[in-house]
Amino acid sequence: MSLSREQMLVEMGISPIWVLRDAPAAERVEESPVREAAPSVPIAEAAPPAVRPVHRASEPPAAAALDVGALDWPELARRVAGCRACSLCEQRKQAVLGVGDTSPDYLFIGEGPGAEEDARGEPFVGQAGKLLDSMLAALDIARGNRVYIANAVKCRPPGNRTPEVAEMAACWPYLERQIALLKPKIIVLLGKAAVHAVLHDDKSLGSLRGKRFEHAGIPVVVTYHPAYLLRNLPDKAKAWEDLLFARRTLREQQAPELPF
Repeated sequence: MSLSREQMLVEMGISPIWVLRDAPAAERVEESPVREAAPSVPIAEAAPPAVRPVHRASEPPAAAALDVGALDWPELARRVAGCRACSLCEQRKQAVLGVGDTSPDYLFIGEGPGAEEDARGEPFVGQAGKLLDSMLAALDIARGNRVYIANAVKCRPPGNRTPEVAEMAACWPYLERQIALLKPKIIVLLGKAAVHAVLHDDKSLGSLRGKRFEHAGIPVVVTYHPAYLLRNLPDKAKAWEDLLFARRTLREQQAPELPF
């Protein structure tokens, strides 16, 4: 399927047609920041000296530093399905690993499963999923065709709240292994939770858009989460700019080097 630019915009629900500027306007609305882990309690002065490991917010806790580096897809799926590394497992119906082409050009990473995703075992199947499908269609791709979709956490946070830092850290070994198995040509991070999980960065989303980052040598770009776009419709135009930037970055990545 090949769509014109106007058709792509219509697919994403953007109307009338916007004209891209050289630099996007300053952000007016930002997504809620990821909540920081509570500060550690200092050790009492009377306590005997001891050497204790210190885990920063962006590092997996010892209990969740799982040995998954050599797992294949079937074993990874089994490990995720039975994971109890954090409290999110207590209320889930099922863990949601991801879905799509396992040799993709694009890897889209969101936040975490919602109620429908928890029930069906597939990411992005609600209203936000429908918008994501339109975003993919605008790039001339689709679920199962050149794209894989995953989340920062594999279990539904209660009330669809933002995943906490420790929960994302507990799930990070699984996501990291997925990235290694998929070997995507580009990663698109959807929202601040995904940014924190992969880039360990808490800057505003507006300051990260339109820039190229890297993870394990793979280009990474940042845009809004579809659920955020459903609440802030004018920012769909900015998301379209981000998708164009992602496609341009991918093409530059694939372009053969010219001889000197």
